[in-house]
Amino acid sequence: MIYVNNENKINILKEKINKHNVCVFMDYDKTMTSNESEDSWDVIANKKVMGEAISNDANTYYEKYGFVEFNYNMNEKEREKYIIKWYDECMDLYYQYGLTKEKLKLSIHNSKIVFREGVKELLFQLYKQNIPVIILSAGIGNVIQEVLKDRNCYYENITIISNFIQFNEKGEMVKFSNHMIHSLNKNIDKVENPNIKEMIKNKEYRIVIGDLVEDIHMMGNYEEEKSLKIGFLNKNIKENLEIYKKNFDIVLTKENNFYDIEKYIIQKN
Repeated sequence: MIYVNNENKINILKEKINKHNVCVFMDYDKTMTSNESEDSWDVIANKKVMGEAISNDANTYYEKYGFVEFNYNMNEKEREKYIIKWYDECMDLYYQYGLTKEKLKLSIHNSKIVFREGVKELLFQLYKQNIPVIILSAGIGNVIQEVLKDRNCYYENITIISNFIQFNEKGEMVKFSNHMIHSLNKNIDKVENPNIKEMIKNKEYRIVIGDLVEDIHMMGNYEEEKSLKIGFLNKNIKENLEIYKKNFDIVLTKENNFYDIEKYIIQKN
């Protein structure tokens, strides 16, 4: 189901946006990938590569904390406290079970990541028009990067901002990137990367595509009339539809794909 909440605004944006004045912010897990896909965290906890124990532990943490992401009845600070604890405990699993660079590659190779239909085609069109794409993800950057390479859609207009795992010269896991990116703190204004700031500073219009209400903050401080916000509502549809319609210009439920929104993003001029 597709809900278009402000058709007049969208029509105005379609007239004003062109390939020279827009940039696109995109979430990865459950946005670029389908609702049934493994996410970039689960990929690492692959039974065949890392053993059954880590997979069981990761599932235990999901059952313990996963509900928090879509519980908009909770206080935001309380939600963030649980999410940070969830991420920290999952990160510790990788240390505990001896993740290496080679095991990470094998886990990605054996993964069950499924792209949402139309995402590869959209990325190609954005590349052809040289429109900057910032993938701002609370997932694992190494996984996202390798999957895009494997699917032949890691184009030079794409920048990935995520939690990257670093390895030493022996291929042993050393640490994560210094600043943890979780689902509630994704904001381009908080990213210390002068190259990205330079790349988007003259882009008057911003498009954001995500699956959590908080994903609208990926594009930082924005003017409402100059932003197009598209949200995939994958879980708790009945409970969360109204809050999604309040925050996104276009809301799509889990069965929808990127073909359904291509006309709103790809500009003909």
